[in-house]
Amino acid sequence: MDCETKIWLMVLFFFSAIYKQQCALGEPQVPCLFIFGDSLSDSGNNNKLSTDAKVNYLPYGIDFPDGPTGRFTNGRTSVDIITQLLGLDDFIPPFANSSSSDIVRGVNYASGAAGIRNETGTHLGEDVSMELQLQNHKVIISQIAKKLGSSEQAQPHLNKCLYYVNIGSNDYLNNYFLPEHYPSSRMYSPDQYAGALVQQYSMHLKDLYLLGARKFALIGLSLLGCVPHEIVVHGKNGSICVDEESKAALIFNDKLKTLVDRFNNELSDAKFIFINSAVITDTNLLPDAFICCKVGSNGQCTPNQEPCKNRNLHPFFDEFHPTEIVNQVTARSAYNAPIPDYAHPMDISHLVKL
Repeated sequence: MDCETKIWLMVLFFFSAIYKQQCALGEPQVPCLFIFGDSLSDSGNNNKLSTDAKVNYLPYGIDFPDGPTGRFTNGRTSVDIITQLLGLDDFIPPFANSSSSDIVRGVNYASGAAGIRNETGTHLGEDVSMELQLQNHKVIISQIAKKLGSSEQAQPHLNKCLYYVNIGSNDYLNNYFLPEHYPSSRMYSPDQYAGALVQQYSMHLKDLYLLGARKFALIGLSLLGCVPHEIVVHGKNGSICVDEESKAALIFNDKLKTLVDRFNNELSDAKFIFINSAVITDTNLLPDAFICCKVGSNGQCTPNQEPCKNRNLHPFFDEFHPTEIVNQVTARSAYNAPIPDYAHPMDISHLVKL
């Protein structure tokens, strides 16, 4: 067993020990959960879209109770696990399948390849950008208002929901760092681009607030330069990670954290938290050999190929997306932060008690 694998296992077992006894008990901690984001949270919204960014085939879902659903991992996503930690009875349905679902409990709008910017990811085909996800949310709110009797009766319910937003990775991986498809890297410096992204993000969050959202969990970016696909495509001289891309993610995170502080001051009846996903990303743990499935040129698993057997020992399922075991660590850290730097100004478990 090589040194990097031993380090990875030590980190995994450390976090597993912390969370071994953690589970949700009693009544749900929130009445509803609305999810916005990209492939890290998508649970099937892309299945019927004309895009390469869809994974409703094996080996995706090999460890999920319902098999392949459109989740970009072998089992549960991070927000699936957070849903369970919150004590909600079932996973939140994707918007694409919400017509027969109990939408009062929440809806998942996340879309693989989507970003804050509308053009992000479109070289792969269709996706549902954050702007379009908000439009879909407005449709759902009108339906909830009808179910509950009126808009006035719906608002107190919506105020109590948790709004989970995990988006921005594709604005780099499928936009800024793809100059052959997008001009953004020629138009903006990394600092300017992060500023433009967070400004647009803030407008979407304000719209959510006006629609009744009061509890926001905003998930920061991981060290994007340590994503295996980025190492394969943009790595130089055998580097473990692509420093330029990881530094860009940290700039975005800093600006998003500042936005959280500003909104908490300006919108006194709402609460925003920032989850710092980059904290537990170890740049020595993510070599290409840690990918679990055979991938095609797009970095996704080749359909119907057998994945690795020991999936709990691999941080990545394909070249972009973590395995369920990593999702467990990130979800539980977001819910109950193991160190203060991981959640600002509090973690999800404290946010939902407000």
